[in-house]
Amino acid sequence: MKKIVVICNSLVGLMCFRKELLEKLIKEKYKVTVIAPNHKFSKDLISIGIDFIPIDMELRGTNPIKDLKLIKTYKKILKKENPDVVLTYTIKPNVYAGYVCGKLKIPYIANVTGLGTSLEQPGLLQKLTLFLYKKGLKKAKCVFFQNENNLNFMLNHKVIKENYQLIPGSGVNLNYHKLLPYPKDKIIRFLFISRILYEKGIDDYLECAKYIKKKYSNTEFHILGECSDNNYLKKINNLQNENIVIYHGQVDDIRKYQKISNCTIHPSFHEGMSNAILESCAAGRPVITTDRSGCVEIVEDGYNGFIFECQNLKMLIDKVENFINLSLQEKEKLGLNARNKVKKEFDRNIVIKKYMECIRNVV
Repeated sequence: MKKIVVICNSLVGLMCFRKELLEKLIKEKYKVTVIAPNHKFSKDLISIGIDFIPIDMELRGTNPIKDLKLIKTYKKILKKENPDVVLTYTIKPNVYAGYVCGKLKIPYIANVTGLGTSLEQPGLLQKLTLFLYKKGLKKAKCVFFQNENNLNFMLNHKVIKENYQLIPGSGVNLNYHKLLPYPKDKIIRFLFISRILYEKGIDDYLECAKYIKKKYSNTEFHILGECSDNNYLKKINNLQNENIVIYHGQVDDIRKYQKISNCTIHPSFHEGMSNAILESCAAGRPVITTDRSGCVEIVEDGYNGFIFECQNLKMLIDKVENFINLSLQEKEKLGLNARNKVKKEFDRNIVIKKYMECIRNVV
């Protein structure tokens, strides 16, 4: 029985966006083990026949002592597990687990889910991150990229030379995220679906909400996502008390919120391929998003939503007003176009097929 180890930084992302791949591996008679920080979803993993090894890991920390400890943890576990192939997702597993796999001569397949803030601007942090990526991806059997801009960036900086493929992000499960009837009441509801982070554009969303609510009383601005920053939490709570936004926290099932929504606003600075956009489009909801990679591949301006210049608040407000002033039939048409777009280009089965082909070639 061939053994596959999956290493990621969050069981939430794994279960929301890669569960179907795990189920396919189990169906194909692979023994699967997941290494990640502990979470309530570990019970769901075990229930479908997957072994789970919890580890301590700082998702966004850069403490070198803790990162060295993480490398040692990966090494100890992988030596014991001795898998036939390892799948890694996100920067720390890609870099540190990839490096360990290379040293132990264990085949591994990496997935660059996005470049992140550290690579956004030239400087010392970018150089260090590129150095770590080169070490981590050097011996990968295949590196998956979720958008062409990320791929070209890594090629131009000579992080990779060969053994890479482009996939449509994590894809979207079209059976789970079905086309939902478009709301016909007079309230126009917008959704922000993301962790509450500066680089996800939360500030622009909040400022936009403040402006639009004063001008259009028939609007609602909902926020769905985990907030671990007390400053943002205080700001959001204050705006909620002023009836400007409605904060729901992290939710397990976004479909009941998409059902009442008219449009998703995604003001992100950078993405691999935005799952928030993919799932909104699958539900038949138009999206207003930035001109950044990982967003523009999914949203075509005027076809299934609107594009605005990243961090251009005035342009975001203009696009939101344009949407508000569309007729119900025009809004609904954008939503149907959104569903057709992801059905044609971003079905999750495309991603699963690519992975299975790659895994079979490796093992």
